[in-house]
Amino acid sequence: MLGLAGPAVAQVDAEEAGFQGYLQLLAARARGEGVRESTISAMMQGLTLNQRVIQLDRAQPGSSSGVIPAFEPYRRQHVDASRIARGRRQYAAVAGQLGEIERRYGVPGPIMLAIWGHETDYGGYTGNFDLPRALATLAYEGRRRELFADEFVAAMKMVDRGVPRSKLVGSWAGAFGNPQFLPSVYLRVAQDADGDGLADIWNSRADTLASIANYFRDAGWRTGQPWGFAVTVPDGVDRTQLGTTLKSPRCERVFERHTGWKTMREWRALGIAPRSGTWPVDDDVMASLLEPDGRGRTAYLLTGNYRVILDYNCSNFYALSVGLLADEISR
Repeated sequence: MLGLAGPAVAQVDAEEAGFQGYLQLLAARARGEGVRESTISAMMQGLTLNQRVIQLDRAQPGSSSGVIPAFEPYRRQHVDASRIARGRRQYAAVAGQLGEIERRYGVPGPIMLAIWGHETDYGGYTGNFDLPRALATLAYEGRRRELFADEFVAAMKMVDRGVPRSKLVGSWAGAFGNPQFLPSVYLRVAQDADGDGLADIWNSRADTLASIANYFRDAGWRTGQPWGFAVTVPDGVDRTQLGTTLKSPRCERVFERHTGWKTMREWRALGIAPRSGTWPVDDDVMASLLEPDGRGRTAYLLTGNYRVILDYNCSNFYALSVGLLADEISR
């Protein structure tokens, strides 16, 4: 045992020495982007390599096996009665503030709440990792070095803006607060809706919801359009004539099962009909068709607003569940 301990300790010491050297490169980068020296010192103090973060990152799945799981189990887990009930309670609690946020940003309140519910169960769990340590570790590890080096510097800029260092706690992958923003996203879209001088996405419901709404507005949300709706597809529809070659720049495979765009009028001409019995959008609105569990199961016509949800998290299961949860919250 003693013979094994020596090399292991030496390896850990070498990794830590390499990490400390890399921190100086991050400090120089931050300095070059105008971060104050006092902030750099405060952020760097006591940082050590977090081996647990490295383990979690390396455990992430790689390329897809090609087997697509069923959506229905995911939907039941994420659009469950408890989450719906908590969303409705939040909806009632913020009713006075929500109308103003909706008017300002043009994004429906239930959509904001559904994002919050999916990301952190309405603030129930936002993570307990020290963000500067996690981000610096991920940058040093190197798998996505530029991304996390940028986010580490962005976290420094947050502190420069007046965010207390103590607020920088979140997930191992660097997201934090009720909406689980990365630091660069916080800098770009976080809002101080309650006027207390801090865009407090940790404790303020108003700031949380306005910040999510601002993200969606920036991503192109179209006021007055739904994200999509459930439809039935006749047996005779020829799927081979509906394909698309569209690729997502962020998520290579996210559109593989989407059809190309057609107007609602064109979808209706193919015999596709809303499960609710009424068409919730005008004839000229464009949509794509997604059958997440294959033929004969619930399908969805998805507007451009669905793509905005995908911008937040580019997973079809996530985006569908956000839309469905929002619908349930608003009932």
